[in-house]
Amino acid sequence: MECRSIQSMALNGTTPPKYDVFVSFRGEDVRNTFADHLFAAFRRNGIVAFRDDRNLMQGHHISTELVQAIEGSQVLIVIFSKNYATSSWCLQELAKMLDCSTKVTVPNLLPIFYHVSPSEVRKQTGDYGKALDEHEERFKHDAEMVQQWRGALVQVAGLSGWHIQNKQENEEIEKIVKTVRSKLSCNLLSVDGLVGMQSRVQQLENLIDFNSNDDVRVVGVCGMGGIGKSTLARVLYGRNLHQYGAHCFVDDISKAFQESGLLSLQKQLICQLTRGETLDIFNRYEADNLIKALFCPRKSLIVLDNVDEAEQLQKLGVTRDCLCPGSRLVVISRDQHILNSFGINEIYNVQLLNEDEAHQMFCRKAFKENIIMSSEDISREYIELTDLALEYTQGLPLAIQVLGSFLCGRNISEWKSALARLRDNPMREILDVLQISFNGLEPLEKELFLDIACFFNHKRKDYVAKVSKYRGLYPKIGIRVLVDKSLITIDGDNKIGMHDLLQELGMKLFGKVRQTSHGSGVGYGAKRIF
Repeated sequence: MECRSIQSMALNGTTPPKYDVFVSFRGEDVRNTFADHLFAAFRRNGIVAFRDDRNLMQGHHISTELVQAIEGSQVLIVIFSKNYATSSWCLQELAKMLDCSTKVTVPNLLPIFYHVSPSEVRKQTGDYGKALDEHEERFKHDAEMVQQWRGALVQVAGLSGWHIQNKQENEEIEKIVKTVRSKLSCNLLSVDGLVGMQSRVQQLENLIDFNSNDDVRVVGVCGMGGIGKSTLARVLYGRNLHQYGAHCFVDDISKAFQESGLLSLQKQLICQLTRGETLDIFNRYEADNLIKALFCPRKSLIVLDNVDEAEQLQKLGVTRDCLCPGSRLVVISRDQHILNSFGINEIYNVQLLNEDEAHQMFCRKAFKENIIMSSEDISREYIELTDLALEYTQGLPLAIQVLGSFLCGRNISEWKSALARLRDNPMREILDVLQISFNGLEPLEKELFLDIACFFNHKRKDYVAKVSKYRGLYPKIGIRVLVDKSLITIDGDNKIGMHDLLQELGMKLFGKVRQTSHGSGVGYGAKRIF
């Protein structure tokens, strides 16, 4: 981008990336030549690059916007040209980029030497030496700042990059684009840093089929609350968004509909598609037409998280018909029926963690270790209590993380007390997430869920249906709804299964119902006959 003045600002924590690439360059040298061709190549490849004359909103202080753009970009590129170092603005920019690059695990700062040699930049000879000498004279009152610029030039010029002199620029630009795409694949979310994610992402990617450009493909991600659907989708999105001219990830559709309404949600979608542009939209008609116009000409990747009503998808305006061939739409829901009614090509049901995965995740949270703990690492008592904790969580990632974090740093007696307390007082943070699905049930479906939790878990489906029919709970449709909402499963022996934590939720809710209705003459749920 064109070099401007930058104030020293600290990173404000980890935030979702807004741009794929930030490019620092000296406008008078390369704005209408090499830089322009580079930005065009990024656009052709669906890479979103920050450029101040296109992305900045009027009325915002330029220095703040630049700092936010650098911090919000996944890859940082500096084009060293003849006059780059003559600009104090560019050198401030370079120092900020170097500071940001030291805070990430994957190297993301790439230098391009455009008709200057790396040694001239690194040793600060020729034009670079003259420019720095002039800065020292100009900024006598702040010699430390100039020394910081000199150090940044030395460090960045020593990085691996591209020396463009007497070469075909188009070929070099293609190499740059290829490198950026590769870095975007690993910078957003590291699969290796998430327990059990590698195989799940691969399975989901196979269903989505990113290699095909012939048609629009819609894939659903389903599973019980706390199982990791959103995390899986975020990893998938981060690994593949650079392949698409338009991409967006809309968080928690259900909550957004309830709190902000449809138009606000559509504006959020449009804002992502335009990479931050604010547009005057006053009604759904305008929003519908704009969404279609933004999706139509470009291959798109869209992820819609936590959809709990089929109507939400229709109202939002993101349908198969409005998408360009080769586009991919991923819909996340706890309710498989919603996905089926939307015309999903494939549904990926997220599975619980296996024993080794659960153990590894728990160790990371409880002991701050990235490996499965053995008797050589911790005491026998901790090992036995870890087994009890994993028996309680039953492979549910949310429960493992919450319980492991709660136990971290506590002694043996405190672990024993905490695990004993769980029998009568389940952790609210876990049950609140699980109860969302229960709250979405109809009254008769709630009664059926409570009956299964308290009396019929692991019983044969036909037996449960027979008893439930006698009680007027319409079990044929009721059991189907509970399966669709990931609240129960039916195994190969036709037995109903329910996760232990869901069963615990049901028992707790049933106890509350009994206390509320005691003496009132009102029967509820299983209390009618039991």
